[in-house]
Order: sequence, then structure tokens, then C-alpha cells
Amino acid sequence: MDDHSRKPVEIYTSPLCGFCIAAKRLLDRKGVPFTEIDVWAEPQRKAEMIQRAGGRTSVPQIFIGEAHVGGCDELHALERAGKLDPMLAA
Repeated sequence: MDDHSRKPVEIYTSPLCGFCIAAKRLLDRKGVPFTEIDVWAEPQRKAEMIQRAGGRTSVPQIFIGEAHVGGCDELHALERAGKLDPMLAA
């Protein structure tokens, strides 16, 4: 699957966040490009993340296209269930 046939992936992160690292590692392992938004380096983006994530304040918060996936645990659960690849497909 090339990058043009995938939905865009955005992940809100902060440094030293083990769950953020694990989520990015899964995406990297699958060859999925993503846009990382560091809410520590860009604190003004945190309010945007909270609004998009329905009030969730923890990182990571992961979006595939317009769909809010949730955090690292939810991303890995989608992968285990075989639902991540179909969700990524445009």
C-alpha cells in the first residue's frame, strides 16, 4: 500500500512518553507515515488535541483521517483485531 492510498495519521505526543514511543514504533514497523504533534513543544496544540479527542488529556491521542482512535492501547488492539489496516486504507 503506497502513501497515497492511506488516510493521514496524526499522533499527539510528548517527549519521554513510553506509550507515545510504543504507538510510533507500531506505525513505523507497519511503514505507516504519520504527523507527530508534540504538545510539550507546542503547548497551544494541547487544547486542540483535547477538543478533537472528546476531552481526553493524556498522550498519545491518535487520529486516522478524521476518526479518533484513542491512545496506544486502542491502536494496538485494532492491530491485534486485524482492524488497523482496513482503517488506514483510503
